[in-house]
Amino acid sequence: MMESKILIVDGSNLLFQMFFGMPARIYNNDGIGIWGVLGFIGALLKIIRQIAPTHMVVLFDGENDNERLAIDKNYKSNRPDYSQFPAEENPYSQLPYIQRALRHMGIPYAETTDCEVDDWVAGYVYRYREHHKLVISSFDSDFFQLIHENVSVLRYRGKNSYFCDVSYLRERFGICPEQYAAFKSLLGDTADNIKGVDGVGPKRAAALLHMFGSLEGILTNVEKINSPSVKSVIQENRERLRRNYRLIKLEGGAALPFPLEEMAVSEIEMTTMEVMRGIGLSR
Repeated sequence: MMESKILIVDGSNLLFQMFFGMPARIYNNDGIGIWGVLGFIGALLKIIRQIAPTHMVVLFDGENDNERLAIDKNYKSNRPDYSQFPAEENPYSQLPYIQRALRHMGIPYAETTDCEVDDWVAGYVYRYREHHKLVISSFDSDFFQLIHENVSVLRYRGKNSYFCDVSYLRERFGICPEQYAAFKSLLGDTADNIKGVDGVGPKRAAALLHMFGSLEGILTNVEKINSPSVKSVIQENRERLRRNYRLIKLEGGAALPFPLEEMAVSEIEMTTMEVMRGIGLSR
């Protein structure tokens, strides 16, 4: 019997989704842009009601370097520097109001200082998945590697939200969660500026993993690959593939911001507008 249900929200991911996805730019009477805040709070309340967690945390990426840059200096170098953007184009301009709202609702949150949100999420999953249910709310596919019989990934899209679990990975990609980091190492990740292997698409990557089990299994048995072109490109990109795997694989070794007992939450009765009024941002 599961003791609790833990909801982990990728706050940065949800912030970007709402800041850029809201149908209109909304300002309050003081001229403060609040559309991202409104969207974030509204979505978060719906997620909480859908999941009914006993414990939860909202995690944000801070403006800090991390060890992955030592592995590859080009990691995420394709992302814009929002500090150079005007407030109306900068999602982080509304982050302080979101964090104020989380405090008002009594929801624990934290911002990274020496790792990435992914590392914290992995840490919570590895620590608690054997005895608790966990739901990760995010569109970041890196979390697919953390899926487990007790762990699912929620992709929130209002009424079109859906859960990604073990069967989803099997049906969508033909792989198991333990193979996802290797799968993505072969394909690459444009969002994180990780280059994959030319000529290896999702079906080929899944077939290779079905044959050899893991990335090291593929590299060790490269001579057994039937396609000469695939064999050649794998041989030529051994080091890149190993580097990709180190970038993508989540080990969960980072110190966690809260113990489980500090993540306990009770039912939140407030509406979005009540929260906005509570933090002094109502229209």
